[in-house]
Amino acid sequence: MKARQYFSQNRMFVLLVLFSIILGMSIATISFYTGFQKGKGFLAYAEESSIKDEPAVVKAGEIQRAFELVAKTAIPAVVNISTEIVVKQRLSMGNDPFFKFFGKDWFDFFFGGPQGPREREFVQRALGTGVIITKDGYILTNFHVVKDASKIKVKLKNGKTYKAKVIGVDPKTDLALIKIDAKNLPAAVLGDSDKIKVGDWAIAIGNPFGLNHTLTVGIISAKGRSGIMNDASKYENFIQTDASINPGNSGGPLLNIQGEVIGINTAIASPSGGNVGIGFAIPINMAKKIMKQLKEKGKVERGWLGINIQDLTEDLAKFFKVKPNSGVLVADVVKNSPAKKAGFKSGDIIIEFDGVKITDSNKLRNIVAETPPYTKVKVKIIRKGKKKTLTVKLGKLPDNEEDLISSKNPVKSEWLGMRTSDITPNIARKFNVDEDESGVIVTFIKEGSVAAVNGLRPGDIIKQINNTKIKDMDDYIKFTRKHGDEDSFLLVIKRKGTLFYMTVENEEK
Repeated sequence: MKARQYFSQNRMFVLLVLFSIILGMSIATISFYTGFQKGKGFLAYAEESSIKDEPAVVKAGEIQRAFELVAKTAIPAVVNISTEIVVKQRLSMGNDPFFKFFGKDWFDFFFGGPQGPREREFVQRALGTGVIITKDGYILTNFHVVKDASKIKVKLKNGKTYKAKVIGVDPKTDLALIKIDAKNLPAAVLGDSDKIKVGDWAIAIGNPFGLNHTLTVGIISAKGRSGIMNDASKYENFIQTDASINPGNSGGPLLNIQGEVIGINTAIASPSGGNVGIGFAIPINMAKKIMKQLKEKGKVERGWLGINIQDLTEDLAKFFKVKPNSGVLVADVVKNSPAKKAGFKSGDIIIEFDGVKITDSNKLRNIVAETPPYTKVKVKIIRKGKKKTLTVKLGKLPDNEEDLISSKNPVKSEWLGMRTSDITPNIARKFNVDEDESGVIVTFIKEGSVAAVNGLRPGDIIKQINNTKIKDMDDYIKFTRKHGDEDSFLLVIKRKGTLFYMTVENEEK
């Protein structure tokens, strides 16, 4: 009642207030709409307000600007590589439709006669990416991009095209160094891949599916990836990234947010052949060492230690009384190798090589290979629980070798569900082993037995059990009769020429 009375007495004042509110809203709406009409949009309108000064907006703009600068400075150093490969295909007369229709005389007339080379040649073309590393035309790319190429053409960002020649290749790391005859080129800045961290920005530039100078962004997903190529001859220490990498990106750079090259893109993991967020790049620090040798010698010479190694699993670490992944286990030492001359022994655990801590076999393998031949290095080991330092002068890994490893009536016995025998000529032929090999050979394994569950196979040669060397069945029987009921055993096995350690848990006990 009072409110109605108040409204009646002050009607003009209330109407004036309402009119002012409606007028203000209308002006704001028209102004906002006019901003869109002029093409300013919301962001442009926001810039005229206080939003542009908000810390989040400022920081986002700084990151955007960083990517723009990376693109501006790095893209000119990225090149498109096109190759031609001459492929010879042998022709089969029986499958040729013209041969079936016209007969043998027609085929002989056009394809060289009865004695002629019934084959044809065709050109296979492929695309890849490379990155300029020097102003005078040296370009780093993947080996598989230029492999078997009869012609290599390089196209720069400015559209100029050059013929390229191969300076050197290294199939074991999938790297190649090529060169074009040009000067004052825009060269990329090479960074330090040892300093990258998981979660850092990662930027890939390449020519996926022929789309020149495509830039994609992601992060460093992981470091030190190996076993990607499923090839024991490869030296792998990949950077994993989720920056989009597709066919055609091979050989292109992976960059950090400063625009420095931290890797060379080389592979993807994909069931479809396209990007699924798992790409791999060769660390630039590894590439620097490789390309230096390729530039100077045209090939790569690698250090050789002469041991067969394996990772310290939880079971092996328990047996040797060390922590898992605290080093690598020496399974065998090659006769007359640098390691043999330096005093390495089977059962040694390598924990440090030339000042670098060793955590797994791939790391040791890579660092030995990267060390120049004939270099003297100190190696820290654990032998029977005690630390020791050995000095070894590395040898040179032969070019034609991928991995160097050492290489009466039968008495039979059964233990842990397996049968073993002395290595006689007949048994040696059956299992394709050297009849002069010392040890006992596994001839049969019972399904579901302790031996089967622990991974032993027929043809395996048992050379040592715990700390007892097994030269023949006499040694084997003597050991199993005395210690065969113990809880666990550490076996040294030779399988297809390779020595390794195996722990066996005695579940029959």
